[in-house]
Amino acid sequence: MIPYSRQQINKLDIKNVNKVLTSNFLTTGPEVDKFERKLNSFCGSKHAVVTSSASASLHIACLALGLKKKDIVWTSPITFVSTASAVLHCGAEVDFVDIDKETFNLSIENLKIKLKKAKKKNKLPKIIIPVHLAGNPCDMKSLKLLAKKYKFKIIEDASHALGSRIGSQKIGNSKYSDITVFSFHPVKIITTGEGGATLTNNKTLSDKIRSLREHGIERNRLNFKYKLSNPWYYEQQTLGFNYRLNDIQASLGLSQLNRAKLFLKERNKIANIYKRSFKFLNLSFQKVDINNYSSYHLFIGLFPPKKRLEIFKELRKNKFFVNLHYIPLFLHPIYRKKFKSKLFPNSMEYYQRAISLPIYPNLKRKNIEKVIKIIKKKI
Repeated sequence: MIPYSRQQINKLDIKNVNKVLTSNFLTTGPEVDKFERKLNSFCGSKHAVVTSSASASLHIACLALGLKKKDIVWTSPITFVSTASAVLHCGAEVDFVDIDKETFNLSIENLKIKLKKAKKKNKLPKIIIPVHLAGNPCDMKSLKLLAKKYKFKIIEDASHALGSRIGSQKIGNSKYSDITVFSFHPVKIITTGEGGATLTNNKTLSDKIRSLREHGIERNRLNFKYKLSNPWYYEQQTLGFNYRLNDIQASLGLSQLNRAKLFLKERNKIANIYKRSFKFLNLSFQKVDINNYSSYHLFIGLFPPKKRLEIFKELRKNKFFVNLHYIPLFLHPIYRKKFKSKLFPNSMEYYQRAISLPIYPNLKRKNIEKVIKIIKKKI
């Protein structure tokens, strides 16, 4: 079965992991520190805190920004469930902004309309979480201007977008946001097995996130609430979590990050093959601004609604494990009673047409051509 995406592990990755397995540290240690520093260097950020998953990172990012009961967070409905679950875990309310038909990301025009209405009702969001779907950067410049006007915070869900750029600005440098979150799941741009990262330029936020990652425990004497001199002393100052990444995972992440540019190049190469091959067919694809760069974690095509299921089944029948990213969140049972799908027409149209085609480094050209051949035959 050819998956829609998968990891690439080489001998050097295995060597680096084996080196840690014979070292003195297996849990959070020097490899984690190195990985965090290298992420800062790669993305242009000041502070990085790696975690056990992007879901964990989203959760503690919300908490670090003070999200609490009765607060409201807005996000895109076309995302994995973790984006909204992080909000609910904080006891806050989640709402959705319909997507843009061309970029598949949160629509700035729809957001402007929704913000005006919310201001009149005194129900503005505390945080907005834009999702860089498939690695395609959102319109962060416009979003930042709206944040200044309406006084909300921004967490970038960049789970798909390591290596993506807005102009010359790398996603992760948090120029247009308070916090950026990445995922290192095996299907993502690089992997640590499971894992995530929380990047920011704000040291106070970074310190909060780091504390929340480690049970809320403080070990720096300068920050103690009670000035005891005992060498074994530490303090739990807040209620935190065990969201740590270990050194085994970090060593794999470090090795993978060395090849991130190669991975990105290969994904973009495959995306361009698909685009050229389907140019004159009744298909449409995610629009990436000419000045931006997508990581192409996913390659999403929009197919004629009456043909979509047939094409999906035919690809699966031929051992191509294509998928759908994603079922709109408001259609899940946990949200369905609260939200009406007619309020999100673009998301519903997307849901009726989308298929994620195979795209990953080491995907053989003959398999790419076979996918193209099957689709052309069915359109």
